[in-house]
Amino acid sequence: LKEGQGSMKPAHGSEVGFGFNSRFEGGAGSNPEELIGAALAGCYSMALTGALGRNEMSPEEVTTTAEVQLEKLPEGFRITRIDLVTVAKVPGADPAKFQKIAEETKSGCPVSKALSAPITLKASLG
Repeated sequence: LKEGQGSMKPAHGSEVGFGFNSRFEGGAGSNPEELIGAALAGCYSMALTGALGRNEMSPEEVTTTAEVQLEKLPEGFRITRIDLVTVAKVPGADPAKFQKIAEETKSGCPVSKALSAPITLKASLG
């Protein structure tokens, strides 16, 4: 585990290397949790842009980051929280309406839904 190296490659993206050091010790490279955060941030930005448009607000820019908290618990490692931070440039937007739409979008984003969805598995030996 500690000496191994792996890679992840989205179907339409670039290969990303990772290993124990990049996942647990802050070393160079990425990790699965970081990719989950990136997927959530990207999905959320797109969903928020759409929701704002449906509410007659025209965002000039939406930027979202996600910090995924991976913690070692007695039962093992677990993602315990994901902190989304989004900044939107929306000329003339009502702040209260924006906050309401932003919060509603958090649970409606397809990646948010996937993170709480049941996971199925088909495992085999090759």
